[in-house]
Amino acid sequence: MASSKLLSQPRWFRFLPRNLSNVRHFSDLPSQLPVSEPQNNIESKSNNRFSKPSSTPSSLKEPELAKFSAIADTWWDSEGPFKPLHIMNPTRLAFIRSTLCRHFGKDPLCARPFEGLRIIDVGCGGGILSEPLARMGATVTGIDAVEQNIKIARLHANLDPTTKTIEYCCTTAEKLVDEQRKFDAVVALEVIEHVADPAAFCKSLAALTVHEGATVVSTINRSMRSYATAIVAAEYLLQWNLYGYCHWNKHDLAVTSKLPKGTHEWSSFLTPEELTMILKRASIDVKEMAGFVYNPLTRRWSLSDDISVNFIAFGTKEN
Repeated sequence: MASSKLLSQPRWFRFLPRNLSNVRHFSDLPSQLPVSEPQNNIESKSNNRFSKPSSTPSSLKEPELAKFSAIADTWWDSEGPFKPLHIMNPTRLAFIRSTLCRHFGKDPLCARPFEGLRIIDVGCGGGILSEPLARMGATVTGIDAVEQNIKIARLHANLDPTTKTIEYCCTTAEKLVDEQRKFDAVVALEVIEHVADPAAFCKSLAALTVHEGATVVSTINRSMRSYATAIVAAEYLLQWNLYGYCHWNKHDLAVTSKLPKGTHEWSSFLTPEELTMILKRASIDVKEMAGFVYNPLTRRWSLSDDISVNFIAFGTKEN
């Protein structure tokens, strides 16, 4: 009886502590949700912000910053090193849109469902997530510790009147905590695997979140499957900065992006259980979790209960 009950549960549920049995699974998430398209208007803007020195130690790894600084100019090249994130972005946004709209009582089908929400994109890179969040009506702050990433993000945001309002800052989550900044929703996608102290990083995310606000974190599972796909196949065989499954296709092989080996360190990945407990200790209660699965035939990502490689978690600030 117990075994049949286990099989009826989503796969990610098996990784979680028993006291999290109220966590929601995602088979009922809409497969497609509208995403606002960019406008073509061009307008320039200067968007500078200077942060005072932080009294809180940074959780960042200097070697990780150097890796991403070296390829910062390629953020908006859809065939470049960040091609996997460009392909994954609609699916990431579908999860964020669904969970935040449900939590804040917004209509997920309207054009600007995040109107009135303050959202921070931690580790924003070149802004490929920040921009669609702004188009969905949010007041967006994007932060990154790599100065060149912020420069690229600002330049690209200035091409669209809707996104030029984004506040981009070359700073860290810890520094904004010192400044006592608060946001309705804190988003950190594909970032935590690159920090030196995940627990300290999650505490900073929690400190930036208002009471009963939302926190969304995505990363790669530390599993044998992720080692085989995201490390061995992606970085050493295809030399692709893969945030998920590699696809063994001649066309894809021809356009794979040449990132340095070691972009991902398997030992730095967190299991869903570990991430859940780290967030719990930071006063963030994980409510929902989903996996990202890549279909090599359609070259599309979809949300799934399979969290053996890529997964994303939604939680709320408890106190």
